[in-house]
Amino acid sequence: MSDPAAKPPTILVIDDDAEIRYSLTRVLGSRRYQVTEAASGEQGIAMVKKGPWPDLVFLDVRMSGMSGIEALQHIRSVNPKQLVVLMTAFGTAQTAIEAMKYGAFDYVMKPFDPAKVLSLAENALKAHADLRAVGDYKPTINADDYREGIVGSSPVMQDVFKVIGQVTASDVTVMITGESGTGKELVARSIWKHSHRAGKPFIAVNCAAIPDNLIESELFGHEKGSFTGATGQRLGKFELCDGGTIFLDEIGDMALATQTKILRVLQQGDIQRVGGTETIKVDVRILAATNKDLEEMVRAKTFREDLYYRLNVVRIRMPALRERGDDVPQIVDFCLQNLFKQRKARASKVSPEAMAILVRYRWPGNVRELENVIYRSAVIAQGETILVKNLPSEILETAGEGDALAGELPATTPVPTRAASLERALPTLTLVRALDFVYDELVQKGGPLMPPLTAAMLERALKAAAGDHAKANAQLGLIESKPEELPKKKSAPTKRKT
Repeated sequence: MSDPAAKPPTILVIDDDAEIRYSLTRVLGSRRYQVTEAASGEQGIAMVKKGPWPDLVFLDVRMSGMSGIEALQHIRSVNPKQLVVLMTAFGTAQTAIEAMKYGAFDYVMKPFDPAKVLSLAENALKAHADLRAVGDYKPTINADDYREGIVGSSPVMQDVFKVIGQVTASDVTVMITGESGTGKELVARSIWKHSHRAGKPFIAVNCAAIPDNLIESELFGHEKGSFTGATGQRLGKFELCDGGTIFLDEIGDMALATQTKILRVLQQGDIQRVGGTETIKVDVRILAATNKDLEEMVRAKTFREDLYYRLNVVRIRMPALRERGDDVPQIVDFCLQNLFKQRKARASKVSPEAMAILVRYRWPGNVRELENVIYRSAVIAQGETILVKNLPSEILETAGEGDALAGELPATTPVPTRAASLERALPTLTLVRALDFVYDELVQKGGPLMPPLTAAMLERALKAAAGDHAKANAQLGLIESKPEELPKKKSAPTKRKT
């Protein structure tokens, strides 16, 4: 429940149409928002410059004088964090693209659906509160301290780091297992960088990406004329990597025939090119990785048992990201800092609500999926902070936030006439709603309520009676209905039960 003593949010409506300004003021005023109006882009900019800055701006795109897009740029130059919702009756691709390009929070189509406007205002004001909440945001890590690219301080990751340190001093063969996207190649590169072979080549080979009829040539090379298309001799990855480290990724997808030749390299340290007879000695350290169950494949005779034992001397299991949810904020900060340094995105912070969703998500694609989501969200974010609305819909739906954000989508249903636009822009007017509105307005102005109300009613009654004071006063009940008594006696206002 909101604090009644708290200052109501401030909203500035900029539109050269007085009826639209009045309509929006009524709709937004029903939620006790403090609404001010500007009749032009120039006036709106001046009000923003003068301050205090409004919490939210509704800005029309097409106005006489300065356009809404131009006004948006000026407003955002005054206050780069200003949230602006553009209003337009023309839902063209150019309007949508320019609105997002110049930093609009969203845009809404005319005619307005009052519920949609209120929902959009609520979401924008919540985003405004989120932006203030991250004002003292402090990154959990410094990306420069993680040049290896492996980020995490959870116990399971600390175990991984320990094993990496233990195997770097020798040439032992290492098998790295884990789901796709967990960072197996990063572990392999880390082992190589900290080993005595760091000055020699590191070559990664994705065994699943190379057809079976080409993988032997890729790994071991071939002689000229050894097969159709072999127009010259070619050195394979093992020869090119002599003295260094070769990383065989997705080795579980390697054909049995190729597995036999890999076993020969491990046992004897030599290779033969395809179509050749010469035995070539190579000094290569082998690191392998897979996301498959090699033990089950050995039982099914789809992976050589002897090769399995040769490769699985030391095993490093990379945990799935869902098993180390506490590492998510660190990985997010690592990604954002790198994107900012590479000038790929401006965003460098994440709101607490957005971070909570990222931590709760199960991440079936693991770190690779998280990196992709952060890149996308950072590019879409209008400022330096990733908000809940910037996260992909599939993340929000899984986290149970999809319905809560449904109101952020702009209304797109057109209507044929301006009258219909105004009719839809206003909530259904009843006597109770009208009295509530009048009461709120008078309370905000301060002072006794009845004098200004009486004067306003008398003015309207006189207009309806064509200036006849007797009729007007009689209709209002301010005098007896007899005309001859008009100058002498005024009746007391009708008493109402409270």
